Amino acid sequence: MGLLQHIVRNDAMKNDPVEIYGWRVFALACSACFGGMLFGWDIGSIGGIIVMPAFKKEFTITSAEASTLNSNIVSVLQAGCFFGSLIAYYVADRWGRRPALLIASGITMVGIIIQATSMKALTQLYLGRLIAGFGVGAASMLTPLYVSENAPRAIRGGLTGLYQLFIATGTMLSFWINYGTNKNFHPLNKTNAAWQVPLALQALPALSLFFGVLLCNESPRWLARQDNWEKATEVLSKVTNLPPNHTYVLMELDEMREQLENEQRLIGGATFWDLQREMWTIEGNRNRALISIGLMVCQQMTGTNAINYYAPTIFLDLGIPSANTGLFATGIYGCVKMVTCAAFLLFAADSLGRRKSLLWTSIAQGCAMFVIGFYVRFDPPISGHPIPPVGYFALACIFFFAAFFQFGWGPCCWIIVSEIPTARLRAMNVALAAATQWLFNFVVAQAVPHMLGDSHMGKAGYGTYFFFGACCFSMFFFVWFLIPETKGMSLERMDDMK
Repeated sequence: MGLLQHIVRNDAMKNDPVEIYGWRVFALACSACFGGMLFGWDIGSIGGIIVMPAFKKEFTITSAEASTLNSNIVSVLQAGCFFGSLIAYYVADRWGRRPALLIASGITMVGIIIQATSMKALTQLYLGRLIAGFGVGAASMLTPLYVSENAPRAIRGGLTGLYQLFIATGTMLSFWINYGTNKNFHPLNKTNAAWQVPLALQALPALSLFFGVLLCNESPRWLARQDNWEKATEVLSKVTNLPPNHTYVLMELDEMREQLENEQRLIGGATFWDLQREMWTIEGNRNRALISIGLMVCQQMTGTNAINYYAPTIFLDLGIPSANTGLFATGIYGCVKMVTCAAFLLFAADSLGRRKSLLWTSIAQGCAMFVIGFYVRFDPPISGHPIPPVGYFALACIFFFAAFFQFGWGPCCWIIVSEIPTARLRAMNVALAAATQWLFNFVVAQAVPHMLGDSHMGKAGYGTYFFFGACCFSMFFFVWFLIPETKGMSLERMDDMK
């Protein structure tokens, strides 16, 4: 607690009781955020697997068809994620956040088993990735929702942002697993274990999510929505380490009750169509929904998943001499993402805040992308020749980009979309944001291999980097005019923003 008070600078940290920052809320957040690791692990593993010689040989992937097949293999998971995130909204609102997370982890494990046992059958691989996508997409919507509804307001940004840290950690671990299996399983063009082991190990975060959430409580705000105030009080007391009659617990419950009563007066019913009318006909709710959609579109248009999925390919295009060396560079890239995300959550999420973080990283990301684009356009690497000094600077900009993304657009988007909606619309709003994220994730995964390899964006795909860089610069204006600061505010007080 003493460390938190020195690091986190907001009014809530000064005024709220110290007991609420106990171990339970941190354990709950970490358990649920294994749902983010599901996504991160797949990002890291599949990008490296599709360049492994054994994988190409097993599925007979030739150079002529590599762009199309790679984009299909990568993006079929996103298709499942899109639908999984939408379906999860209904399950989470009907039966609760906790059961929905348990179901998501189970579905993901089934998909992983199907993928890892694929032999020469691309159809089976596609099916496994589609099924896993249902679980990964559901978890992507449920995790920030569940954590934000349990987290103390003073550190809600940091705890919800753990979702992005677990994504980055999963990506980093899978990058290094790819490197290790490709380096140590011989012969490289025959040993299927080189790609089957990374696929199978995706079950580790799924199992961790299942058993972790099994030990956690339901969201007190979902219980309040079900009019189960006795259980909501019990859970809130347990999470906050305070007696049920403590002033802080009673204040939280009163705020929940007041918000739910206000929302009930506005529309009345709670059917799907009632909630749709509440979301789209009331200006404040409509603005929140559109902001959530806009943030997720922008997050994908930074180009982060273009690099995440195809990092080994991009490093090869920038002059890295071999697939194994490219996987090593990708592993370093994963470490950069994880360390910088942890630094953001510790020092900036609830102190610097969401808005300022998004503003400065928009410019920084754009600059990094433009440097890479200029290198590929004017001094491209030549096969068999050493990388020139400017080439090393361009490679460094890949790592700078990763650091900038994790200091803003990575964690902040998930934090904001999970905290700005009203109580009745929170699950629907987060589901809408997650589905948008997966839709544009799918678009990026499909498009980037062609943008980089088929001369649609100039020689060696240099226009790809200019495109994503220009998108990053434009996001500055989106944030400047439309995104409010929400650090230190209770979820119920978000209604004060217009």
